[in-house]
Amino acid sequence: MTEEDIAKRIAGELILSDKPWVIVKKWREIFEASQVEVANVMQVTPSVISDYEMGRRIPGSKFIKKFVNALLEIDKRRGCKKIKEFSNMLLDIPRDAIIDIREYVEPVTVNDICLSVKGELVACSHLSNRKIFGHTIVDSIRCIEKLSGIDFFRLMGETSMRALIFTKVSIGRSPMVAVRVYPIKPAMVVMHGTQHIDELAIKLATIEQIPLVLSKIESVEKMVENLKRFSCKTND
Repeated sequence: MTEEDIAKRIAGELILSDKPWVIVKKWREIFEASQVEVANVMQVTPSVISDYEMGRRIPGSKFIKKFVNALLEIDKRRGCKKIKEFSNMLLDIPRDAIIDIREYVEPVTVNDICLSVKGELVACSHLSNRKIFGHTIVDSIRCIEKLSGIDFFRLMGETSMRALIFTKVSIGRSPMVAVRVYPIKPAMVVMHGTQHIDELAIKLATIEQIPLVLSKIESVEKMVENLKRFSCKTND
């Protein structure tokens, strides 16, 4: 995904959404930019950005172009962290290793995900209100069979601020070791298919400050069904 692709993705979502104010706030938060930062780059007052995020103003083409360019400019000043993340995501990932990948129109919380997957927070419960912008559900066995090394974790969709959900887990140690060594971290990790999570996995999640959840939902199909309600589209 190139910088132009990122710009088109944000602009397209803004144009097509029936709730553009939600999308403005969503992408500002994904880029971890404050209203003041965006306003300064766009050369408007912060109240203008607030008006767009509250729905008091509806974004037109001129605003959308300036807004998207502002997000990219802010990220460039920070070393292109988000641009690099997006550029590396989902490169050469076998599609049969991914069970479901979705982005959310509005962010939900770790708690919301826990409820949807019948999950128990086993690490970093103090981060239960962390915002989650999407999820990726992977078949961990197929990933291990078909992916090597660091490629295993190029599964972040449009943003790493998401739930990375592993199915067919034995004890959860290998996924958390990989999360530990990979520089881009998911906002939360969910394990499904085991009755308990390895103590080392819990320790690593605590060190990285990543909420770790043990899902006890009856099936992966039910998990996908429950999580669909948060999403705006499927990335097929």
